[in-house]
Amino acid sequence: MMQMAADEVVVEEYDLVVLGSGEGSKFVAWTQARQGKRVAVIEQRWVGGSCPNIACLPSKNLIQSAKVASYFSRAAEFGIETAGYKVKMGGVIQRKRGMVKGLVDIHLRNFETSGAELVLGHGVFVEPRLIEVKLNTGGVRRLRGTDVLIGTGTHARVETIPGLAAAKPLTHIDALELETLPEHLIVLGGGYIGLEFAQALRRLGSRVTVVERNGSLLHREDADVTAGLQGLFDEEGIEVILHATVESVLGTSGEGVAVRYLQGGEEKTLEGTHLMVALGRTPNTKGIGLELAGVDLDERGYVKVNARLETTAPHTWALGDVTGNPQFTHVAFDDFRVVRDNLAGGDHVTTGRQVPFVMFTDPELARIGLSEAEAKAKGISYRLFRIPMAAVLRTRTLSETRGFMKALVGEDDRILGITVFGVDGGEIMSAVQIAMLAGLPYTTLRDAVLAHPTLMEGLVVLFSSTPVVVKPD
Repeated sequence: MMQMAADEVVVEEYDLVVLGSGEGSKFVAWTQARQGKRVAVIEQRWVGGSCPNIACLPSKNLIQSAKVASYFSRAAEFGIETAGYKVKMGGVIQRKRGMVKGLVDIHLRNFETSGAELVLGHGVFVEPRLIEVKLNTGGVRRLRGTDVLIGTGTHARVETIPGLAAAKPLTHIDALELETLPEHLIVLGGGYIGLEFAQALRRLGSRVTVVERNGSLLHREDADVTAGLQGLFDEEGIEVILHATVESVLGTSGEGVAVRYLQGGEEKTLEGTHLMVALGRTPNTKGIGLELAGVDLDERGYVKVNARLETTAPHTWALGDVTGNPQFTHVAFDDFRVVRDNLAGGDHVTTGRQVPFVMFTDPELARIGLSEAEAKAKGISYRLFRIPMAAVLRTRTLSETRGFMKALVGEDDRILGITVFGVDGGEIMSAVQIAMLAGLPYTTLRDAVLAHPTLMEGLVVLFSSTPVVVKPD
């Protein structure tokens, strides 16, 4: 049914209107549409959201190309003679673009087959549950939903450092489109995104410097993790500047930049050809009329939601990064399950879920559950099992022995957490996560008959090692 608004723009009625086509949003839309609901999804640019277009999958595609390049540089180690190799960034980027196109095509087919309508344009709330869309092709539509779902995500934060915005720094989006390799890339930020790109572009041939305001890379992780990352970057020739407060930036990224920073009370200057910002994320909540929709924001600008992912406005939901929950695609997918169930009358909540993370450096860093620092802060006693990755025999066949794995086990023999800094760390961590979800004691993994030689077999070695008992102070 359609109604005429006062300005004679047709108001189109839907069971569900979704703002943003990211991970959680698209699955809610497709599921509802397949159930016979009338659903519209408003997307300004990235069909399917950031993950298949400009984030998770494209960045891992680039990282894989960089890993292949690293194998070429190590060819002699494997008994292979080469006359040298050359990285062609155009080819690297074309491989990435081909993958992205295939993923977008899959998304378009899913919209078509599910019956969810994809509306390309910029959506703004004009009143509760009513969104006006300025179409990319011109014109305006107004869509009203019995329910509305907000999934507008986040974007890279460019801090108000003098000269930074004027320098036109790269974000992760721009870095994934570089057809010419930077001569010297300066990365501001020592978090996930900055470290992944720093290593990848170093392996592809750039000189890279990481500037971090804190005293270590990934400063919230345990000391052995941050030390391992520092050692990795030292080994690969990536310069790391710690305790550095950026004061100003001169120049333009791609032409030449000078970063002025304070370190230990001394002002210093770092010069490079390109500058990348990886200083965190900002929610996409400005300028979309949330105040007219009755949707409140928290002090950081994220959409306020309860454990059911309901906003402060009736029949208005939000999920994914825009809610301020952990900013991972797998969290957004679980958010989809929460909203799906609650739209059907259930009472599914986000509380108590285990959230794993993997940083796709090489070797990977993966963790689920408690770190040592978190356990100590909570006053939890634990037994610490720890082995070097070299103790896992499969790593020796791969010539990938760098790193370690460690697990925290509680007094009831349940696994409290595991950290893997090693080859395929995400896969190893996921196996332990399944055991944790099942509430299995660590002895189940210790006594399992696992195939030899595999990386998973390392869990037998880990949990057969002699633990250190750690009690709260």
